[in-house]
Amino acid sequence: MRLSATRLVVVAVVCLLAAISGNSQAADKVPLIGILTLTSAPSSSPLVEAFRQGLRDRGYVEGRNIAIEYRYADGRTDRLRALAAELVRLKVEVIVTESSAAALAAKHVTQTVPIVMAIAGDPVKAGVVGSLGRPGANVTGLTLMQHDISGKRLQLLKEAIPRTALVAVVWNPTDPAGAAYLQETEAAARILGVKIKAIEARAPTDLDAAFKVAIDARPDAFFTLPNGMFDSSKARILEFAVKNRLPGIFPSRVFVEAGGLMSYGPSLSANFKSAAVFVDKILKGAKPADLPIEQPAQLELVINLQTATRLALKLPPSVLARADQIIQ
Repeated sequence: MRLSATRLVVVAVVCLLAAISGNSQAADKVPLIGILTLTSAPSSSPLVEAFRQGLRDRGYVEGRNIAIEYRYADGRTDRLRALAAELVRLKVEVIVTESSAAALAAKHVTQTVPIVMAIAGDPVKAGVVGSLGRPGANVTGLTLMQHDISGKRLQLLKEAIPRTALVAVVWNPTDPAGAAYLQETEAAARILGVKIKAIEARAPTDLDAAFKVAIDARPDAFFTLPNGMFDSSKARILEFAVKNRLPGIFPSRVFVEAGGLMSYGPSLSANFKSAAVFVDKILKGAKPADLPIEQPAQLELVINLQTATRLALKLPPSVLARADQIIQ
């Protein structure tokens, strides 16, 4: 059956309007980003805000031209895979992770959705990527890894408190980078003439038992190795340290801002802000496998003098002079 000229025009107009409508919907589509962290919501919010700022610097405003779904594991590594699967079902375009454990969980769940590590220990040893220069597959981002950083923390602690002879070190053996951090610490301890009491804590529910072991050892100082579970439990950790008058050095400044004595390490906020650069590149078509993983360019020493006063400590001028920030 032949169509009349009028009907042909109508059909053509309808097809044109449908095409315009489809193109408009595609243009109006807002990218959905997933954030997966081992921490709890309150403790990770400054880092998430740094990520949002990084997005804003590149023209993305949450709720306007980009959307974010948040998933927090509250320190429980066993929850990470299920939370990652939720993000995949929501069809996020990128998953941003905090911790090697979160990145590994996301990789187990998807081999297609791009994964950007905002924070990771040693992603190569953890089996997340093949190498830093050529990550391969669907994972890229940033690492906190820098050679012997845990050993340098112990060295700074010993310099700040020369009488230190025994340090209680709490670590999480489920962290893929945990064993390497502990080995670095023990190697530095042998050089410094310090004894280490290594204490395992796999989940927040293990902390009270770990604290008891630490107290029974009668240490001179207290030390936590990097792990998202400890970040989410920092209030309990610092309460324990203050109550027992134990000076400590921590992996990030968030502990010092909350009342810890010292921290030495990369800026976690800077990492999260830089993660937005990776997300922007991926949304514009870059493949994670082609984006080399970045290492921290700068480490910062932060000291809380109020805490030093509470602990009746007078820190050496040589240590204070090296501080990037002193909290009065």
